[in-house]
Amino acid sequence: MRALFAIKGFLLFSLIAFLNAFVDLGHKILIQNTIFKTYDGDVQIMLSALVNALILLPFILMMTPSSFLADKYPKNKVMQYSALSAVVATVLITIFYYMAWFWAAFLMTLALSIQSAIYSPAKYGYIREVVGVKNLASGNGVIQSVTTTAILLGTLAFSFGFESLLSKHYYYQAEDILPLIAPLGWVLVALSLIEWLAALKLEPKSSVRKEQEFDTKAYLSGRSAVGIMKDLTSNQVIFRSVIGLAVFWSLCQVMLATFPAFAKDIAGIDNTVIIQGTMAFAGIGIVIGAFLAGKMSSNYIETGLVPLGAMGVALSVAFVSFAITPFLQAVNFFLLGVFGGLYLVPLNALIQYHAKSGQMGRILAGNNFVQNIAMLSFLLLTILAAYAGMNSLGIFAILLAVAIIGAIYTITQLPQSLARLVVSLVFSLRYRLTVLNMERIPASGGVLMLGNHISWIDWAIVQMASPRPLRFVMAKSIYERWYLRFIFEFFNIIPVGTGASKQALDAVRESLNKGEVVCLFPEGAISRNGHLGEFQRGFEVAAADADAVIVPFYLRGLWGSRFSRSSDRLKTLRSKQSFSDLIVAFGEPLAINSDRFAVKQAVLQLSVDAWTNYTESLETLPEAIIKGLKRQGSEMAAADIIGSATSGHRMLSAAILFSKQLPADYHQNIGIIMPSSSAGVIANIASLLSGKTLVNLNFTASAEALAAASKKADINTIITSRKFIEKLANKGFDASLLDTAKHVLYMEDLRQNIKKRDFISMMVFVRLMPLEVIKARYMKAVKAEDPAVILFSSGSEGTPKGVLLSHRNVMSNIRQVADVLNTERDDVVMSVLPLFHAFGLTVTTFLPLVESLPVICHPDPTDVRNIAKGIATFRGTILCGTSTFLRMYVRNRKVEPLMLDSLRIVVSGAEKLNPEVRDSFKIKFNKTIYEGYGATETTPVASVNIPDKLAPDTLTTQIGSKLGTVGMPLPGTRFRIVNPDTFEDLPAGEDGLILIGGNQVMIAYLDDPEKTESVITEQDGVRWYHTGDKGHLDEDGFLVIVDRYSRFAKVGGEMISLGAIESALKPHLSEEVDILTTTVADEKKGEKVVLLYTQEQAEADIKQAISEQLSPLMQPSKLLYVEDIPKLGTGKTDLNAAKKLAAHAVQ
Repeated sequence: MRALFAIKGFLLFSLIAFLNAFVDLGHKILIQNTIFKTYDGDVQIMLSALVNALILLPFILMMTPSSFLADKYPKNKVMQYSALSAVVATVLITIFYYMAWFWAAFLMTLALSIQSAIYSPAKYGYIREVVGVKNLASGNGVIQSVTTTAILLGTLAFSFGFESLLSKHYYYQAEDILPLIAPLGWVLVALSLIEWLAALKLEPKSSVRKEQEFDTKAYLSGRSAVGIMKDLTSNQVIFRSVIGLAVFWSLCQVMLATFPAFAKDIAGIDNTVIIQGTMAFAGIGIVIGAFLAGKMSSNYIETGLVPLGAMGVALSVAFVSFAITPFLQAVNFFLLGVFGGLYLVPLNALIQYHAKSGQMGRILAGNNFVQNIAMLSFLLLTILAAYAGMNSLGIFAILLAVAIIGAIYTITQLPQSLARLVVSLVFSLRYRLTVLNMERIPASGGVLMLGNHISWIDWAIVQMASPRPLRFVMAKSIYERWYLRFIFEFFNIIPVGTGASKQALDAVRESLNKGEVVCLFPEGAISRNGHLGEFQRGFEVAAADADAVIVPFYLRGLWGSRFSRSSDRLKTLRSKQSFSDLIVAFGEPLAINSDRFAVKQAVLQLSVDAWTNYTESLETLPEAIIKGLKRQGSEMAAADIIGSATSGHRMLSAAILFSKQLPADYHQNIGIIMPSSSAGVIANIASLLSGKTLVNLNFTASAEALAAASKKADINTIITSRKFIEKLANKGFDASLLDTAKHVLYMEDLRQNIKKRDFISMMVFVRLMPLEVIKARYMKAVKAEDPAVILFSSGSEGTPKGVLLSHRNVMSNIRQVADVLNTERDDVVMSVLPLFHAFGLTVTTFLPLVESLPVICHPDPTDVRNIAKGIATFRGTILCGTSTFLRMYVRNRKVEPLMLDSLRIVVSGAEKLNPEVRDSFKIKFNKTIYEGYGATETTPVASVNIPDKLAPDTLTTQIGSKLGTVGMPLPGTRFRIVNPDTFEDLPAGEDGLILIGGNQVMIAYLDDPEKTESVITEQDGVRWYHTGDKGHLDEDGFLVIVDRYSRFAKVGGEMISLGAIESALKPHLSEEVDILTTTVADEKKGEKVVLLYTQEQAEADIKQAISEQLSPLMQPSKLLYVEDIPKLGTGKTDLNAAKKLAAHAVQ
């Protein structure tokens, strides 16, 4: 609701709606109370009904003019003039009160009603213009609540004022009463004046439709009314909704006209405050019912409330004759209102949703026309019944019959909606449903919905999110199970056999041509890895030549639920959350002949939208780490391969105690020079708890690069370890940066400062205190959009850049990777990549902490012998590395194959996976290396190949990996392949510039807006990172990378891929030989290619391979022997250093 009132103009509009209803009701209450005091029995019922009839009559007679005005002119203008007319009318009413002209005042009810009849279509049409389609249900709920509150307060206020002004006077007829209550007329005048002044502030949301003209002859002859009725009846949803509203309000009109006589004659109540107050409880109920309906229909329309409300209304009508005391009647009227509110909100929203924008005024005026004809007819029948001598009990009995018939009709017309509501109520105990872009579903016509299939209950979630009833397509093997078939038949499911039978596909096409909505899951099976599977071609056949559109959708939030095929551990972990967010995102309609690639790309785009919404509610990184460590408890959270293990409670306690020792005057960005180790993890957690931004500095970089990074990040405090600095110094590390820092905190000193009793006390506190208490006491609050990490890029192509990553970036990427890893109960993550590396920090450090997985640390990624020992000792299951580092496991003879036997997933990233490394790793260890892709700017993971999954029932495979690719984008991520010059999207299979979109895309480069602007573009609310890589997507959405655009040589006007040269040569050279191609300037050809190689004796083999495998244009101009190919600390090739070596050699 807060979001609604944040919409500009909605609060003012709500105030105007309140005042309009308050004034309209005020005069009516005063007239009805006068009738109550001066007339009895049948005459009282007839006059009360006549008052209501005068209110209704203008809504019938003014239907055509009011709809014309609301459609032709801006609706704010219509409301302004209506409000001004109310000021004039209330002034006349006040004069008639003072003059004791009862019948003149009585007829002024008609004048106010004419004003309302013109005002009403404009008011309800203005709701959609202000709040939009997606907020229709909740917007209607608020306006319904506001209007009903006005009615409630007006009833009480004017009844109380009426009784107070009469309390000390004698009266015998209506003319005696009016002068006594005349001061209340000035209240009506004042409120009308305020309403008019407020209406003048409303902003126009539309312009004058000059082409529309009022046809007076058609109006007088009734042809206009017939035309509007045709508009109503042409859409069955609108017409049935109008009938439903008409029946409810007709029942209410008769109850309001009859109840005072019932109270006076049967219950013996003669105080108008008690009678009007009792009926006012219906208003309170409608407010609450409308509020509940708005909450239950947040961002979508919950049509299941309609049959529920209808049944509740019938029960309340049945009870009214048996409730004698004011208290019981008040409770009953309250319940009548609650069920009425549940009933009204979705029906009004359905009318507005299905009405075309140019016909909104006509449809809403027609709605008023039908409702008021029905109410007037019911009131006339009430007058006739009273005239014939029927008492109030007899009238209530007839109302009960009507209510029961209406409820039965509603249930038969909306059986799926009622069943859907039951399912929705059950799910609401565990899940929160959010619907994005519901307005993209066409209100009429055939629609083929296509989206991802993640769980057993996807059908129910999509049906809840859709304002239109759906027909689902289901596997025939499931459909024909005897204990489920009656349910599927009830929901009008279309069964499809293996291979998509022609009969079933024809049934889909037939439904689409009938204007129905058909939903199917083109993957053909529930996902077994949390990823999108291959889209089958069956829907293309079914959609061929159909008169319909495709609406893609994406479901997020059920992977990890008990209804999915995720691992047991992921189910347990996700089930511990109090509520899970379910998100259904709908896309823009696509042409019915769209192919599976286009549809899959649209679904992937929607995954970005859904994850964007999901990540808005994610915890910050320190919050998630505290929760993860608390959940680990006394179990191992981290261990050093050469060292001891640390439990979750011990690590959290240590981090808190370390954070308390950080100096008060340190800057926001805190430098950390620590290896991958338990101590390094604690240093990072402690800094996060203090609300600081982490800057893990690259200790393998030059002293100049370190100093530049420290200066750029404005670091005055560095956390490190004496022992580690000594080891680095032995390898030539220049520690001059530590001399310039204001604060250098050594982990050994911080640990020594912690007294044993303090540590024990903290352990007890962490173990016993609830999570919220720990966070409140020891965590500085930060926002999700605040920077969490500054990582300096690898600098493989030049000067490292500071990459700002927010808490939301990091948490998004952690959740994305965790979903596709589908973590198992016995998973143990090996953390051997450095903390200054994006992959090492996000995936192998923060992810296990957040997901409560044990993490095994080792400071040196090249020490493969000890890492292998650690894998064998701790039964490590997840290993991440670069192609360079993974090659070392193959080459090192001391790394036995069985030492890596426990590994479940081995992921390579940061550089292109060498096919030789992949093949030799498979041969030696019988483990597949799954190649991933990303960048520091994407936190870093954008895609990854994952293991294929076999469906045991059908023996079909869900493909998770393809050789030669870097996988499909992570959930919530999308790749776009564009022309690098025009940025036009390219089709499948065509190479272009790779763009990455998703919530893991960085905030910006540190203090470098120009560079940020050059690599980040925003389109449709999605931020896209320009990778600089060239590649293409295959038909299934797997990404193939060709090379960096910067790794192309322009020789004689031709573009040559340096990576293609290397790929062609490597299979023909020994594994011991490393090669790298780079370019140098050339006066004649523009550029020339230089090949760097190791193993001096391999020169002859290289020359032979060049002559046999490369065309003359691709052959390097020079061969350059080097002892080692330049590498960065992350294991990636240092392209910048290689280029300098080549340039120096050719001088």
